[in-house]
Amino acid sequence: MAQLYFKYGAMGSSKTANALMARYNYAERGQKTLLVKPRMDTRDGDHMVYSRIGLSHPCIYFDEMREMAESALQENACIIVDEAQFLTREEVRYLVHLVDDCGIPVICYGLRADFRGELFPGSYELLVMADKLEEVKTICWCGKKATFNARFDADGKVLKEGEQVVLGANDKYIGLCRRHWNAGDLGPDFKVGK
Repeated sequence: MAQLYFKYGAMGSSKTANALMARYNYAERGQKTLLVKPRMDTRDGDHMVYSRIGLSHPCIYFDEMREMAESALQENACIIVDEAQFLTREEVRYLVHLVDDCGIPVICYGLRADFRGELFPGSYELLVMADKLEEVKTICWCGKKATFNARFDADGKVLKEGEQVVLGANDKYIGLCRRHWNAGDLGPDFKVGK
């Protein structure tokens, strides 16, 4: 029976690498998958998903998937969505339709909360609608589990205000435990631009 999965974690927890490995596992067994991401995620170039450890694979954008016939979507053993926090409520409901009415398993990977500690709209809807929730873990500089995404400026100051979406990776964000996120403490070895 098809299910909707939401695998969430802080920055640096290997969510994208996990998505690409899941796609590879299906392909290795001769099963077709569809790798999808929201169009607003432009960091990796056109129609590509890249992980920090160097894995990559071509993808389609979510709006392009929406234009596909359901019969074409059903040819896939699974749909894998990266950067799912950027989905809208309506887009998550579309994924629910694909799972419940079309029988297609969907695995979503994304952040749970933004740099302010607030849920992304897509994450909120996935937390409500997903059949299975799984945390992809990483650690803070202190060794505790990182659950918060700290955004920092060019001087290494942790920001708590601003637009919810500013695309970036290690150059703008780092995963921290709650204590160090609250304190705005990036750690004794943190260097801007490393």
